[in-house]
Amino acid sequence: MTMDVANTPSYAPVPVAFLEDRARPVLGHGRDLVAGARIAPHSHPRGQLLWAVDGVLRVHAGDSVWIVPPEYAVWIPGGTEHQVMTETPVRARNLYVDPSIRPRGPGAECEVLLLSPLLREIILRLAEGARPGSARDMAAEAAADPGRAARLAAVAVDEIAELVAAPLSLPGGQDPRLRRLTGHLGRAPGDRRALAELAGIAGASPRTLERLFRAETGLTFRQWRSRARVLAALEGLRAGRSSTQIAYDLGYRSPSTFIAAFHGHFGCAPQHFFATRGG
Repeated sequence: MTMDVANTPSYAPVPVAFLEDRARPVLGHGRDLVAGARIAPHSHPRGQLLWAVDGVLRVHAGDSVWIVPPEYAVWIPGGTEHQVMTETPVRARNLYVDPSIRPRGPGAECEVLLLSPLLREIILRLAEGARPGSARDMAAEAAADPGRAARLAAVAVDEIAELVAAPLSLPGGQDPRLRRLTGHLGRAPGDRRALAELAGIAGASPRTLERLFRAETGLTFRQWRSRARVLAALEGLRAGRSSTQIAYDLGYRSPSTFIAAFHGHFGCAPQHFFATRGG
């Protein structure tokens, strides 16, 4: 995904993310984000379950990037610095969990989770009525019916704890040379140049870069670039672009090569990805 940062719509983190209150363990929030939006790098005490009802989110945290289509949500533990970006319009709905509760465990990191139908409905219920861009939590409802709000919160926490992680992350590594290259390819996944040609961006030899990819991402350069491309393809698919358009945009030599790579990663054809997941 490429964008002109100077012309990027920017949003501030929402106030409910910073509220520490055990009496309100789970707070809902919703807002709509335009295409090309970004929320500047930030962190907050509450853990966040971020879900796009429509559209595809891209979340940056630490050394990794997470692609989040509507069938999934990303769990961001409290205190984790992260940045959110969009390419398509997005209806974002969030749950913010008080730091006294750690539904994914004390050592949890950011991860993309396959949403359960029950948790989707809970998120919508807790975030309903929020104006796009507003800071509405569930204070009014909690005051009116504290027992019901507490029950919804308890079920939400239980569901978050049981969600299954999905292979939608892209590790970036720690070494500055590696990060220069992974950052470039993350922004320009369609760059078809071989590693020997790309090595100048990193300021390291191809052999050194291959070693760094294996040591710091657990993937070879070829595997890493393949994953970067198929993850980037999800944004194009959600925007309605054809497999042929996406294949050439992402540097594949043919649509059939792209389709084979996508199927190898997700187990289905590109145009069936969202249909098979209820999207």
